Amino acid sequence: MIRIRRLVMLVVACLVALSVQALAPASAAFPALLTGVRAAHYPGFDRVVFDFYGGLPLDVFSSYEDGPSVLFDPSGRPVYIAGRAILNLIFLDSRGRKTDGTDTSPNRTAFALPEVLTAAQTGDEEGEGELTYGLGVAARQPYRITRLSNPPRVVVDIDTGFSFTNRSVWFFDASANLRSVSRPIITSAPAHGLMDRLFAGPTNAEKAVGLRFISSRAKFYSNLTVNSDEVAEVRLRGGCSSGGSTATIADEIFPTLRQLSNVTWVKIYDYFRHTENPTGQVDSIPECLEP
Repeated sequence: MIRIRRLVMLVVACLVALSVQALAPASAAFPALLTGVRAAHYPGFDRVVFDFYGGLPLDVFSSYEDGPSVLFDPSGRPVYIAGRAILNLIFLDSRGRKTDGTDTSPNRTAFALPEVLTAAQTGDEEGEGELTYGLGVAARQPYRITRLSNPPRVVVDIDTGFSFTNRSVWFFDASANLRSVSRPIITSAPAHGLMDRLFAGPTNAEKAVGLRFISSRAKFYSNLTVNSDEVAEVRLRGGCSSGGSTATIADEIFPTLRQLSNVTWVKIYDYFRHTENPTGQVDSIPECLEP
């Protein structure tokens, strides 16, 4: 009987210890495991929730950085994140994969929200116990970070103190046909807003029904302007190749930008600022996008 009683007490003690660990910051021996990233819009702000298992991060450091890329930690490889700015988040004593190397957190997720375009993992340094994410946003806005338990999660609320309107962005479907999706676009910079949404790509729900972003190896864009002749010009960066396909990023850019009232023609340039028809009121693509 005494042995049974001691066994019961040991089981209860273990359960209590596990419960305390789940509610407290993770220890060095048991770093918090990120299991998911979700987001939603509320009146006046966008909310991004990082769900953890096994406790909370020891701390969270944050700062805004200029887009469209941040450095991969620790290798230094650039990770491109669409948006006018990037809210960089560092979760201390945390990880995004199991001990066997299985990923438990998404590497990249797009959102159809006014402020938050995408969340991308930019580093998972097990030796240092640091997990980093970048949130691509429409504008540098005030934000608040809250750590909550039961269940363990880190909540990031970013203000949406700007006007926005719904516009269409075009992606390809599984049959290589163009399909439009709706996105909230900041009204102060609609052309940039549309291009940022294009490079952010489809949401998980849109990917599930076959939508995809054909980037033609472009990682980001620059030098976007709209002149008085209703010609929009944009430069592709990080790469440019059709891969022999007739479906390219140009097919997505043309309708996405031409819906703006001050854009009738679109000229796309490569990294070297080359395009086939640089002058005149006509559409133009660089040679690298030819099939």
